[in-house]
This record gives sequence, structure tokens and C-alpha cells, in this order.
Amino acid sequence: MIDSYLEHYRRLLSIAEAGLFYGEDLFDKERYEELQELSLKLISNLSNEPIKKLKNIVDSNEGYPTPKIDVRGYIKKNDKILLVEDAKTKKWAMPGGYAEVGLSPKENVIKEVLEETGLIVESCELIAVFDTNLRKDIPQMFQYYKLVFNCIVNDDGLFKENIETSDMDFFTLDNLPSLSLDRTTKEQLIKLSTSTKVYFD
Repeated sequence: MIDSYLEHYRRLLSIAEAGLFYGEDLFDKERYEELQELSLKLISNLSNEPIKKLKNIVDSNEGYPTPKIDVRGYIKKNDKILLVEDAKTKKWAMPGGYAEVGLSPKENVIKEVLEETGLIVESCELIAVFDTNLRKDIPQMFQYYKLVFNCIVNDDGLFKENIETSDMDFFTLDNLPSLSLDRTTKEQLIKLSTSTKVYFD
């Protein structure tokens, strides 16, 4: 039930943002601003996220509201999967993050792997696209398209300290650490490990 409410509130928020982006009439803009404010309050109450934090996220996203792009590097060694530990939450995930403007998806994932691990990617190939909107058990404020690339690194370098992650290690599917479910789930890792084709979900 909560997931359904959150989905409706996010839809209301996207309508308000689209109205503010395209609207020209001042009175209409006022109504869309009010709708945006009400949507944020509803999402805040449901998600326990501070409304100020939600407002900052919305304000940083200019233009017509669309799904966000998240890139992840899938790196295996001896049947183990590379995961990184988030410096703040101490949860683990495949290395990656938001795609940045001006870079291709492949360039983005190469950059993210380097920044979060210190490893240099030799090659990478798109193997999966996950739509977070289909995961009703993990409600998120925004919809993400998660692009996962099979990456090959050209060295066994050591972890390099950075501000985003606090550690990296390789894990088997039956011995995974506490995962950051917004970023990586066990179900996703299983699909990536067992599929030989590009996977879309």
C-alpha cells in the first residue's frame, strides 16, 4: 500500500515539475508550485526524508522530469563479484553512480570504477538494464534506469582512498555483505551471474 501511495505522489510531483517547465501563465505556475509543495510534503511524510532535502534534490533537476541514469560496473574475478562499501552507510554495491552530462555511458562507468576503487578498466560491455520503478519492494523517490556494464580491469591494483567509498572486496553470491539495495540487490547479481545475454528488466 505504501509503495502504491509513493508511486502516485511521485507522479504528482512529475506533473507539477512538467507544468513549471512548460507553463507560461503566472497563475498556472503558482498552482504547479503549490502542487509541487504538496507532493513533496506527502513524499516526506511517507519516506521520513526531510522535506528540505527533497526540495534540494528537486531544485537541482532542471527541465522536463525524466528517469535518471545510473551506471554500474560488474567486475568478476575467480567467480567472485567486486563490490564497494559506501563511506557513509557502510553498505555495499557494484561500483558506479549517476551518469554525468558530456560523457557516454561507457565513459561514465570507467570513470566511476576508477574513482571508487582505483582500478583502471580495460574494456566494458553493456549487459543489463534494470528499471527501479519495477521494484515495488524498494520504493525510491525517483525512477532510475540502471545500466550495468561487464568490465575488465587491466590490473589487480589496491584500493585507493576516496570520499565516496571506504573499502572494496570480491564476494561470492552465497557470502554477500550487507547490500545497499537502492544500488545493488542480490537478485540483480544472480541475474547478472547467470545470464549470457543482455538483460532488460
